[in-house]
Amino acid sequence: MPAINVTDPAGRTLNLGALQGQPVLLNLWATWCAPCVKEMPLLDELAGDYEGRLKVLTVSQDMQGAAKVEPFFAAGGYEALEPWMDVQGELGFALGGGVMPTTVLYDASRQEVWRVAGDYDWSGEDARAAIEAAIAE
Repeated sequence: MPAINVTDPAGRTLNLGALQGQPVLLNLWATWCAPCVKEMPLLDELAGDYEGRLKVLTVSQDMQGAAKVEPFFAAGGYEALEPWMDVQGELGFALGGGVMPTTVLYDASRQEVWRVAGDYDWSGEDARAAIEAAIAE
């Protein structure tokens, strides 16, 4: 996992490189991306289902930052997700992205074990099986 800083609307910083000891599902998204918006409720549910066993991080690539992300989260009523942002797009470049959404599953030692480019059914059997395998390691 890239050691890149992301921020939240309150200005708190999280260095992704410091996330160790727990699997992480990292999702790059944007408010203008229809497939991203479609996935958010599923990712919120997933984060709630795996609370304490899997960290689900959704990181916005919106260049307008909090001005776009805060109202989006408020309207969505997400209970388990936090509004992290990468307004410079560093994370997208580090992951070799370009397609949104892009979601990467990392194991507890921060090694990539699974990647999805484009929207995905996070409530489906394949997603849950990959997550269960990463958690079991």
